[in-house]
Amino acid sequence: MAENRQYDHEYKVQSVKLAKEIGQAKAAKELGVPKNTMYGWVRANRLGNLDLGAGSQTPQSAITLNEELIRLPQQVKEQEKIRRLKKENDFLEEASAFFAASRLKSAKTKK
Repeated sequence: MAENRQYDHEYKVQSVKLAKEIGQAKAAKELGVPKNTMYGWVRANRLGNLDLGAGSQTPQSAITLNEELIRLPQQVKEQEKIRRLKKENDFLEEASAFFAASRLKSAKTKK
């Protein structure tokens, strides 16, 4: 009869790290964990449901970090554009208030 064993989070994390180094089947055999269980943990990690913590980047996640580094200058440019547009809007509001006040003054003097 199959044993229903519970594994703590740290054991799963270390197992997945080992599986990434030497392969899932070999790691499962060395640890005495069923292959399907090991595959499930690795899949959970790949889907983001099992966090391995800091320093556990894979080539796939490194690519996403590279993409993020490419996007950062674009985001900075967009933020600078938004800042500039807000300044222009503030200036236009002040200018329209100035001209509205000056129009009121000239309307009062004409009466």
